[in-house]
Amino acid sequence: MNKTIIFLLLLSLVGCSNIPNKGEGLNSASSELKLDVKKFTLSNGLRLLVVENPQLPIYSYYTFFDVGGRYESNGTTGATHFLEHMMFKGAKKYGPHKFDTFIESNGGSTNAYTSFDSTVYYENLPSHTLETMIDMEADRLQYVLLEPKAFEKERAVVLEERKYRYENSPRGQLFLAMMQSVFKGTPYGGSVIGDEADVKNLKIPEMRKFFDQFYTPDNAIIVIAGDVDADKVYKMVKEKYGHIKPSKNLKEFKKQMDSEERYSHRARYKREIKLHGQSPSPMFTVAYKGQKIGEETSFVLDILSSILGDGSSAYFHQKYVKSKRPLLSNISVANYTLRNNGVFFFTGELLKRTNLNKFKHRILKDIRKSCDRAITERTVQKTKNQYLVQYYSELQTNSGVASFVGLRENFYDDYSFYNKELEIYQSITADQVKKVCHDIFDKNEYIFLSVWDKNPKGNK
Repeated sequence: MNKTIIFLLLLSLVGCSNIPNKGEGLNSASSELKLDVKKFTLSNGLRLLVVENPQLPIYSYYTFFDVGGRYESNGTTGATHFLEHMMFKGAKKYGPHKFDTFIESNGGSTNAYTSFDSTVYYENLPSHTLETMIDMEADRLQYVLLEPKAFEKERAVVLEERKYRYENSPRGQLFLAMMQSVFKGTPYGGSVIGDEADVKNLKIPEMRKFFDQFYTPDNAIIVIAGDVDADKVYKMVKEKYGHIKPSKNLKEFKKQMDSEERYSHRARYKREIKLHGQSPSPMFTVAYKGQKIGEETSFVLDILSSILGDGSSAYFHQKYVKSKRPLLSNISVANYTLRNNGVFFFTGELLKRTNLNKFKHRILKDIRKSCDRAITERTVQKTKNQYLVQYYSELQTNSGVASFVGLRENFYDDYSFYNKELEIYQSITADQVKKVCHDIFDKNEYIFLSVWDKNPKGNK
């Protein structure tokens, strides 16, 4: 998530017409935004959230697992992402190809994603398929196959994906190098896809152990939004999932793995990293210490990142891309918040005539100056208003609502945390944003990374 899950915020399915006037902004929004969510918890710890929306005969089905790259170790990096692939390759009752065939034959869609903090599976289907879909999801939660031939085929797919995302992508090279340098020595100091050697050597017994440890009902959240009846959904989920045993000692294991010490910043700052890559024009990233998700400062950093680099009207886009003598072809700023830490970074691409070394010195100075030049009452309020528009437009689908509800339940153990989020964003002032801006930039603790085909090979 580039922001503190703000891009997924706040739409009542019933109250779509209650969008505040543009001038009102966030200040009047909280009293008008309410999600009608019915929450159930099974005896084995499985959480079920249902949002009824009878407007169309369709639904979205999301399953969130609290497992990601942060729970891997040397030798098993990439196991979570690899397992995500294998979850589509068949289970006990519904064997190979039956999962995708059922969804496609009913005109639906399915996909999944893995991050450092979560693994999420989702489907969009007609309402008459719900009971079968619940049965299929319960089947693969218990009995994923991990068949050897499919396992090796998917290993090749994952390795190719890694090449595409990192080795053959200058932007991917930059991002991976940033994560490795900023989060050095922590569980975030790598890639979700995993180290190449680990992916090549991962064995089925190791994958099975990983599956048995984390794919349990007490480590899962199901969210169903659409043309469904909440009480009927609960009965079906209870019938198919209720007998599945919860984990053993997982809570204690996660508490140990998520200790503050494991994620504390160990990076060396005020330095430059040069990467040799395929980019004919230099691409760069400037990285600073960030904050973990949910910290009040992280919400302020969201506002700051948008003011500085979100969209064509943002401060650095106007300064470097839209100016009379532009230096860059593009630039963006992101506040990347994770469960246990974060990073704030600028990234962009130089025009061919721009000298990389001179630009590095200039942008570092301009970043520090931006605290007093870019942040005003107007730019802060403008950003809040932009967020509100994004909140409403994002959640006009069942899938958007299910994702929004599940993310908050997953990260905050409370789907209604959006009420507090709104209060925090409402209360943020220009003076707060300036203070946080100075706090992060005045120390000049940066890591400047570049990738270019003229950078020396093997240089870091």
